[in-house]
Amino acid sequence: MTANPHLESPSAIAAELTPGQRQWRYRVFAGTWLCYVGYYFGRKPFNVAKSSLEASLGFSPEVLGQIGAAFLIAYAVGQFVSGTIGPRFGARKMLLAGLATSIVSNLAMGATTSVPAFVALAAINGLGQAAGWSNSVGIMAAWFSRSERGRVMGVWSTCFQAGNIAAPLLSSWMLGQFGIAAAFWSGSLALAVTAVIVWLFAVNRPEDRGLAAIDTDEGASSSPTADSPQQDGVVRWSTNTWITVLLVGFAYFGMKFIRYAIDGWAPYFLSANFGLAPPDAGYVSTAFAVCGVVGVLGTGWLSDRVFGGRRALVALIMLAALVGATIGMAIFGTGSAIAFAISIGVIGFTLYGPDALLTGAGAMDIGGRQGAIRAAGIISGIGSTGSVVQELLIGKMYQASGRSIVPVVTALLVSAVVALACVAVIVWRNRMGKSDV
Repeated sequence: MTANPHLESPSAIAAELTPGQRQWRYRVFAGTWLCYVGYYFGRKPFNVAKSSLEASLGFSPEVLGQIGAAFLIAYAVGQFVSGTIGPRFGARKMLLAGLATSIVSNLAMGATTSVPAFVALAAINGLGQAAGWSNSVGIMAAWFSRSERGRVMGVWSTCFQAGNIAAPLLSSWMLGQFGIAAAFWSGSLALAVTAVIVWLFAVNRPEDRGLAAIDTDEGASSSPTADSPQQDGVVRWSTNTWITVLLVGFAYFGMKFIRYAIDGWAPYFLSANFGLAPPDAGYVSTAFAVCGVVGVLGTGWLSDRVFGGRRALVALIMLAALVGATIGMAIFGTGSAIAFAISIGVIGFTLYGPDALLTGAGAMDIGGRQGAIRAAGIISGIGSTGSVVQELLIGKMYQASGRSIVPVVTALLVSAVVALACVAVIVWRNRMGKSDV
């Protein structure tokens, strides 16, 4: 695979930076990474507490699915809103507003026992959480060049695995020690710490610190999908760009269906089907994200060093492996807690890499510095509808099948095939010169 001819070498880009630019790039990287880790502390308490809410308050699997769906519907809508208004208000302000909203909603969820209140608060939390990804990606797009993004975003994107590991561990421990309310309230405390970090270290662009802009989209003018210049503050995307954004979005629909199905229900299944105590189920479920860290780092490195910045091709290979992993789960992964944990670990390894690559570095490549928030918001918004669909389906399928997880695994396989097919089309379009991902 030859390198993308539009890209300068990462070392050449780095050599052109001033000391101030280098220093602030480290700060921005760390600040936004910690920011998105922190966001997870606002969304994981409910997943960890599901089986306890059923036992203590009588919430059925279908009711739990409805509460989760309220969060995810608001999250999906919020992604589109965030992608639209984020460039106008600035990513830093959007991140702080999202954190504040999530803090308040988690405090309130810890204090209520009402299903309608849980539904309303989950929706409010979803709107707050929606500010996290697209605005964090938008900040990173202003500080790192295209030739660096595969490796940089491969490392940076470990933020959502780190959050997916740390947040359930805290919530599970607080749940076991102090009960349901403490699981939610500890999440709010972690979010407050995150807000301080964002205030200190999240900077929208180098110019905001009196530094020269970094050439983040080198070679874009010669790209086959180059977009028209800014007009009235808005980048006018070409038809090819829109098609690429939609294809990545629908691929993300399939990937996010799988990710949120495992994130949201693995602790519950480990407790209800395999007999683990709720805190232990929360601990074991982190195998999914732990293995995902390795997948993200490897995929990002391969994207730049082996595949020359062609994100879609390496994603295609990983997604083909994901299809195989879900088939393996159907055959081997439903017999015991150990087999289930191994299965979700393998799925995490094959899923998280293309997930992070296409929605992080891929969105930055498609949207460029000016349109990264918009591209990431639309892609994540379409993808988030997959997480909504799974939440509406999983609880009903599980309950209707007599609490069997076999239909759930079948749904994961179908979603993996959908994602693979969309990325295969993107790879074909790359070869035809209609996209450049």
